[in-house]
Amino acid sequence: MSQETLHNTHEHHQSLTIGLFGFGVVGEGLYKVLHQTPSLKATIKKVCIKNPGKARHAPPDLFTTDRDLLLNDPEINVIVEVIDDSVAAFQIVKTALLNGKHVVSASKKMIAENLPEILQLQQQTGRSFLCEAAACASIPVIRNLEEYYDNDLLHGIQAIVNGSTNYILTKMFEDKLDYREALLQAQQLGFAESNPKLDVEGYDAVNKWTFLLTHAYGIVTTPEQILFNGIQNVNGFDAQVGNEKGWAIRLVAQARKLDSGKVAAFVLPQFVKPDNHLAFVRHEYNGVVIESGFADKQFFYGKGAGSFPTASAVLSDISALRYDYKYEYKKLYHHKPGELSEDFYLRVYLSFEDVSVVPKEKFETIEEWHAREDRKYLAGLIHVYHLRESTWWKENGLSLVLLPDAIVESVELSKVKRKSLELAGLQLHHGFNGDR
Repeated sequence: MSQETLHNTHEHHQSLTIGLFGFGVVGEGLYKVLHQTPSLKATIKKVCIKNPGKARHAPPDLFTTDRDLLLNDPEINVIVEVIDDSVAAFQIVKTALLNGKHVVSASKKMIAENLPEILQLQQQTGRSFLCEAAACASIPVIRNLEEYYDNDLLHGIQAIVNGSTNYILTKMFEDKLDYREALLQAQQLGFAESNPKLDVEGYDAVNKWTFLLTHAYGIVTTPEQILFNGIQNVNGFDAQVGNEKGWAIRLVAQARKLDSGKVAAFVLPQFVKPDNHLAFVRHEYNGVVIESGFADKQFFYGKGAGSFPTASAVLSDISALRYDYKYEYKKLYHHKPGELSEDFYLRVYLSFEDVSVVPKEKFETIEEWHAREDRKYLAGLIHVYHLRESTWWKENGLSLVLLPDAIVESVELSKVKRKSLELAGLQLHHGFNGDR
């Protein structure tokens, strides 16, 4: 290769002209960060915003409300999309890719809702669609799953992917706040939205989990196909039971390769023991534990929310575009893609006021049963089907939290367990009633 060719290739790598959609917390963060990293040679040419009247810390001529100015500008070769509206975001992404532009996005809801079409657009156009900022903000989890872990060697992943719920749980455990007080504090600090439903009911976490499963196992799915719940039913009583056992509660997104070769995946509150890395993840931080064939466990930790942490992930994607980086989706296109399983059991803790609302017949075994004055709880084994088929476990004042080693694969194991429980003289679901 001649010096001149080398020089041209080098030049080709350098120049990125950005059209930015959204100038909120993340958009403005990116604008500031780009000013502090001139070596990137990436400039924002135009910013498209919804509300032109709002005061902003940037020159007025940078802004427009006309999206086509950005999408049709031949000089703009990268569209960065950090807006809230998932429908509008998808239109922007689709148009940009079809117009031959690379796209960087932070919109997890939009990606989760349109994943098959986004994959198809990437193949059709040959353009890059990068979205590291959409999951775990400052932690480079997508690139690691994509590049580093082979499908067959990835045993499992456990992750805290939502900073707001983690902040609330930390406050409930450490400061003994009740759920409502902790939520209010999270809102005042800007960790939770004014409408916190997306965060606290688990929607945000399951949206992220949808496309992280694609990078981890080649699974293309929708949030509806994944069993999930948030922390809205977790209460002070559950926190107290956890504290007595020396366990914390975290909202854990997880996936595990089963013996069948299929993958169990769900997002649910779970008790974690002190030796679990996720017990260390407090406040608005995120954490990811990846377990692989020969490397054992690796732990990634970082801020999961906020202006600069999220902007740093967007920045990382922008800098990767200088080298024409794109996700290859190796597990989807080059391996036999993974498949979700609905055939496994979960060890759960269930707390309630009224035992009559507990469908005891759905449990394989009841391992523990405690009645206290204010509330009762049981610990038992249940097939995941009974949680998928209806939402009884989210209603009637019930609170369900997974036990530390939650996944049990075969019914044989549960039969052995059942026998040992009978020998121990514990009552199983057939015999237990509410007056004990």
